[in-house]
This record gives sequence, structure tokens and C-alpha cells, in this order.
Amino acid sequence: MLETGTKAPDFELPDQNGKKHKLSDYAGKKVILYFYPKDNTPGCTKQACGFSERYPQFTEKGAVVLGVSKDTVASHKKFEEKYGLAFTLLADPERKVIEAYDVWKEKKNYGKVSMGVVRTTYLIDEKGIIIKANDKVKAADDPEKMLGEV
Repeated sequence: MLETGTKAPDFELPDQNGKKHKLSDYAGKKVILYFYPKDNTPGCTKQACGFSERYPQFTEKGAVVLGVSKDTVASHKKFEEKYGLAFTLLADPERKVIEAYDVWKEKKNYGKVSMGVVRTTYLIDEKGIIIKANDKVKAADDPEKMLGEV
């Protein structure tokens, strides 16, 4: 996980519609950049729907929400449409941004060790500095918690 107080690495990734987004496009706004393991899984769906429900409140506070996983653009599109998600999902199948933000880690699941995305949420300020970093994310609680931090 990257430390608070450090400059967030810039990146360019396609969203669920294939449109490219750079972190630097959002200069002047707060960015909730959250990394999640997989579209259409129970925890990830709860987290995404929570951010979507609160999205108007985030925009009122001058913040944007960007969700990142290693799923494809097509998978993100289906996920967005199935749940009516109101924010941007970024596809990182090559894990460039996932690794730049240090969220690709060894995970243990029922005693089995594998590599995967550790659910992590960053709050980046208007100047591109990480002001909050959390890798102990509870999927269902994260959106409300982040709304309080913005």
C-alpha cells in the first residue's frame, strides 16, 4: 500500500465504455480510487452499489469515485448495467495500475495461498496527494466511511 502524503502515481486506463481516463484529468477534485478483486462477486457488488447510491453526495462534495479491478472493459460494462452503477469503473487487466498502487499481494483463502488484488481504498486530494489509504476495507462499510472522509 502506498503511504499517505505521497504523490499518487498518474495512470491511463479505459473505463467500462472504452474511454481513457488519467488521474491527472481529475486535478482540482478529490478522488476516491478504490481497488477491488472482481466484478459481480458479493463483496465487490455491495461496495460498488454503496458507492453508486452515495454518488450524488460525493459529487456535491467535489469528489469523484473510480473503481479499478483487473476485469476487462466488457466485464465492467456488464457489471455497470446489471447494477445501474453511477460512477466510473477502470479496467486494468495487465495490472499496471494495480501494481503501481501496491495492491497486488499474496492472499490466503481457506489455507490456499494465491496472488490477487487486496481490497484497498485511497483518497487523493485536489493536488494528487494521497491523504487517506486503507487496506483493511470492509466492502459494505467502505462507501459510507469514505463519504465521511471527503
